[in-house]
Amino acid sequence: MLIRNELEELELRELSRYAAKSAETRGRARPEPECDLRPAFQHDRDRIVHSKAFRRLKHKTQVFLSPAGDHYRTRLTHTLEVSQIARTIARCLRLNESLTEAIALGHDLGHTPFGHAGEDVLNRIVKGGFSHHKQSLRVVDELEMGGRGLNLTFEVRDGILKHSKGRGPILRDPGEDGPITLEGEVVRVADISAYICHDLEDAERGGVVKPGFLPSICEKILGSTSSERIGSMVRDVVTRTRKSDDGILHMSLSVIEAMSDLRDFLYEQVYEDPWVRSSFIRASKVLTELYEYFLRDDALFENEIGQTSSRVSRERAVCDFIAGMTDRYALDLYERIFLPKPWGVF
Repeated sequence: MLIRNELEELELRELSRYAAKSAETRGRARPEPECDLRPAFQHDRDRIVHSKAFRRLKHKTQVFLSPAGDHYRTRLTHTLEVSQIARTIARCLRLNESLTEAIALGHDLGHTPFGHAGEDVLNRIVKGGFSHHKQSLRVVDELEMGGRGLNLTFEVRDGILKHSKGRGPILRDPGEDGPITLEGEVVRVADISAYICHDLEDAERGGVVKPGFLPSICEKILGSTSSERIGSMVRDVVTRTRKSDDGILHMSLSVIEAMSDLRDFLYEQVYEDPWVRSSFIRASKVLTELYEYFLRDDALFENEIGQTSSRVSRERAVCDFIAGMTDRYALDLYERIFLPKPWGVF
């Protein structure tokens, strides 16, 4: 018996009846030989980790634009924190950890440079709009591996596409079109649990928020440190969900309200802070001018982007290229194109 088969049988015996099983995946868009060692979801996880888009996350903004300090989060460290939180929840609920981790590691692959400011720019100037969760799916489906994509399983692709909730309810409303797996739901909760804690910590480190200025309910219900807050949220969703045992994620009303209040606090005091936003206003100008220049300059398009599929419009190719940029690449390219060069001495 292949090792993969042994691991698949182990899942069938050990995982919850609500867990997604690797042997029961809906499959891939393009059939391919299965790995003899790894079940399908573990194989997907490995493909994501080895992708170029995943490596670029280390130089993409989380909250603060190109921070000089070594301890500020980037989009990559955010992704790793989401993965850790999601795996803890999945293990406690006896869900499929490999599927959970694959979704978590892939959920932000389509994020733009300069964080949500970059996403807002592309959504405004690109025909048909732009959203990072749809772009993340486009990355794994069409852009990676020289245009062949990663050919991930249906369940991982679904979780990546449906991870984003914006400022919507912490837990999915019954009528909302959410992930088809409970593992995908876990990543949604882990994502918000991670960013409301680590964005606050970074804001305090950057002097945007003074320690101790949180809404009282947040500290009372969740705790006074990032570790305590994450522990409170994870413990709550695990205990409430295990107690209900109905295949749906549950959290207590008090924790949901505290999480919502903390998220609102971050929007008001951090994300929409004039000093923080001023950097992103300038960054927005960078992306807008780069986008427009790529559309009208054939030489730049050929040199930087090169040949694209005949099925892809120039606008789409430019959007994909800019969305894939790191912060520093976008700034370097802007300087190379638009800023004057010092005259050399001969």
